[in-house]
Amino acid sequence: MFSIVLHLAAQTAEGHCGNEAHAPGHNSSAGFVYIMKKITVWFTGAVLLAVVLLLVRAIESRNMPELQIWHTASLTNEFTVDDATPQSTLQDYLDQEERLFSELQQKVYAQVPPITGVNFSRYSHAQSQDPQAQPHNWNRSFELVPDKIKAGALLLHGLTDSPYSLRRIGELLQAQGFYVLGLRLPGHGTIPGALTQVHWQDWVAASRIGAHHVRQRIGSQNPLVIAGYSNGGALAVKYSLDALADDSLPKPQRLLLFSPEIGIKPIAAFSNSHLLLSFLPWFEQFKWLDIEPEYDPFKYNSFPKNAAQQAYEITTEVQGQMQKLRQTGRFRDFPRTLTFLSWADNTVNTTATIERFYDQLDQLESTTSELIVFDVNRFDSLALFLPSLVDAPLDRLALSGELRYRLTVITNVARNSQSVASYSKAQRSSEIVSKPLELTWPWGLYSLSHVAIPFSPDDPIYGDGSVANKTYLGLPLGALQPRGETQLLTAPLDQLMRLRYNPFFSYLQRRIELEIAQLLNSS
Repeated sequence: MFSIVLHLAAQTAEGHCGNEAHAPGHNSSAGFVYIMKKITVWFTGAVLLAVVLLLVRAIESRNMPELQIWHTASLTNEFTVDDATPQSTLQDYLDQEERLFSELQQKVYAQVPPITGVNFSRYSHAQSQDPQAQPHNWNRSFELVPDKIKAGALLLHGLTDSPYSLRRIGELLQAQGFYVLGLRLPGHGTIPGALTQVHWQDWVAASRIGAHHVRQRIGSQNPLVIAGYSNGGALAVKYSLDALADDSLPKPQRLLLFSPEIGIKPIAAFSNSHLLLSFLPWFEQFKWLDIEPEYDPFKYNSFPKNAAQQAYEITTEVQGQMQKLRQTGRFRDFPRTLTFLSWADNTVNTTATIERFYDQLDQLESTTSELIVFDVNRFDSLALFLPSLVDAPLDRLALSGELRYRLTVITNVARNSQSVASYSKAQRSSEIVSKPLELTWPWGLYSLSHVAIPFSPDDPIYGDGSVANKTYLGLPLGALQPRGETQLLTAPLDQLMRLRYNPFFSYLQRRIELEIAQLLNSS
């Protein structure tokens, strides 16, 4: 279809070029006027077509599920960049968070009618999926304090997520002597409607408050680590770029990134075009890409278009900053970064992480960053169902010569085996070093996913369900396997079937522990 459009466009251009020779007057002035008229006609036609398409999509949005109070309520106590001052402290942020959750209770939970019997909505008070009914409400910022502080870590969660998503990573760091701050980012942990009003500058301002607090908490000599998941990965990179140019910001010594959001689909740049119509009550559903049941206690299922817009804008900002710092030579001082990602990722552009970030690094051997890619399952019985594009990570590993970083691919030892091994190339090396791992693909899994990377199989909510947990009595979302007729459930099957945990988490844990041990030994 795209080639047909290009062919027609070429024919149209040729036709107009031929007609210009016969344009009235056939002189430079008349020709210029003629061309301008044609451009005006084309531009007007394009605008009208865009308006018609926008109107059609707006009308279609009325077929989406009805909005609930958690989509439409406005929480006025949420932190914004306007609340930040040079004197802002974490305690100020937590005090405002306390007011926010009190407002959430009054405006949302108190307005939802009580349900008799079992209900799996996170906004049904005291039911199994109510975050407030859990032993700990991980939607809120949290701190983990070791017996003796050796270092500090700031955890930045993903878009629509909550601090829960990096809880396990925080516990690993705490066990190594880290003071850990899991920061709830603005717009998260409350209602999905909060993401219709958030701006990426709010996230940046909050992350700066968090980094300042961690540095104050651990002292000036202990190392600082920032861990970022998905959109939090973009924020971790953004903060580190800001710190290279601003000496008032505490500089991190390491970044740990999980499925980082370095690039997303370009169409996200137009996400907020809905604003032309969605201000009308008749088109209020047009603000949303997805309106889904909210059964996850620590993550939104519904997704507003503004969230995609903000994600696109922060990735664009990061790309611009990297380019400027690279031109001045300061990008060479970017902190050592260890990244874990799934090659199969329907949320972010994994190629952008490689080409726009890692390929731009130019670090000394002592600060070499590493990219770890979890490949798809290449077991023979699955080959028929996987597209040829999934060969890209292995091809890149084999063909690349002078890498600016260390690249590791976790993949099958052979096509007839579900056992996996690591295949690595060191910085500026052509040698591939393989190492068998005592790990295998669980039966039925063909890949990891964007959301699976930082979660262990024994996670009580998103794990495989093999480990009983007496503290969490809600739905084991990672272990759900719905079977039945298609197009019947109110929740989309692709959401229920998406892998929620990392079957190779033990490898990820070992790599983080080695990275942290090296950091502590060198400090």
